[in-house]
Amino acid sequence: MKDLKKLGKGTRAVHAGVEPDPSTGAIMTPIFQTSTYVQEAVGVHKGWEYSRSHNPTRAALETAFAELEGGTHGLAFASGLAAIDTVLKTLKPGDEVIAGQDLYGGTARLFRTNHAPMGIVFNFVDTQDPSLVEAAISDRTKLVWLESPTNPLMQITDIQAIADLTKPRGIVLAVDNTFASPMLQRPLEHGADIVMHSVTKYLGGHSDVVMGALVTKDEAIDAPLRTLQNNCGAIAQPFDSFLVLRGLKTLHLRVERSCANGRKVAHWLRDNPKIEKVYWPGFEDHPGHDVAARQMDDFGGMIAFEIKGNDLDQAKNLVAATQIFALAESLGGVESLIEHPAAMTHASVPADIRAELGISDGFVRLSVGVEDADDLIADLHQAIEATVH
Repeated sequence: MKDLKKLGKGTRAVHAGVEPDPSTGAIMTPIFQTSTYVQEAVGVHKGWEYSRSHNPTRAALETAFAELEGGTHGLAFASGLAAIDTVLKTLKPGDEVIAGQDLYGGTARLFRTNHAPMGIVFNFVDTQDPSLVEAAISDRTKLVWLESPTNPLMQITDIQAIADLTKPRGIVLAVDNTFASPMLQRPLEHGADIVMHSVTKYLGGHSDVVMGALVTKDEAIDAPLRTLQNNCGAIAQPFDSFLVLRGLKTLHLRVERSCANGRKVAHWLRDNPKIEKVYWPGFEDHPGHDVAARQMDDFGGMIAFEIKGNDLDQAKNLVAATQIFALAESLGGVESLIEHPAAMTHASVPADIRAELGISDGFVRLSVGVEDADDLIADLHQAIEATVH
């Protein structure tokens, strides 16, 4: 096994989790598309018994996740929500969770409609302000869950500042690192206990896999999560694991291009007279810019903006008028995507909460891909000119 710790991010992306197949020398991890494994005698086997519990292709990918995030234990799940659900299943009725108020709509829905009725108490706060997190802590608080940058408002939380609150109290800090990817941010380096990814997004990177991941460097945290992964069975499949192993090899290249394109698109949008506001942490006047500059390696290709007039019909017409940006949920693929959060990814968030957060009718989210930036800007230009008046 290569020691990747001292190597660059790009080298780690290419080599993480991968060793030549010992039986053939194949440079890529084979797809072990099998449900079970023949034993030499009762209890005598080669370390593999049943693919819900262990699979060599998935194991290679889980190792890769851990190596990329600077952890020691990785777990691959059937979806990002399955990964989040597994973390919450470590709690018991009466336990309290402090969660960021700006979250992916599916995460908020899982918290409110599945786990709150089971007796888990959720306190949603603005994690940009550590004092609000501290004020929400009680002797029943077991978990703090946050995103940074957040979906879709691009808010930034100082992960180390929150860890300074949770560590002395024995509270687990989990960070959804989907928007940044380990190429831009590694929350374990800033005191987080668990890192979660919707692998569907940047890690997979080609819009052909649905998967989730958890990474930690604490055996005591990993053990119950690993038991739940096996007991509940929401595992990543071998072929999907192979696709993500392949996708990881270009993660650094894709993210670098997305960042470069995102920077150009964000600045162009900001100069457009028909755009009211652009949400991107690379702007020096973004409220979280200084924190982002400290804990991230770049500012990413996720951007949101609000059209002038905040008109629902015009916003919906805009997202339907692009020709290169595809109107679709999800993000982080090689192709650029555009969507309307209030009607799509965050439609499950109650309207009053969306309004309080600032997810308005005229709010649009972009996932900037790896196409030519000039073409992306021209596409947005024609769509905005045709629909925003």
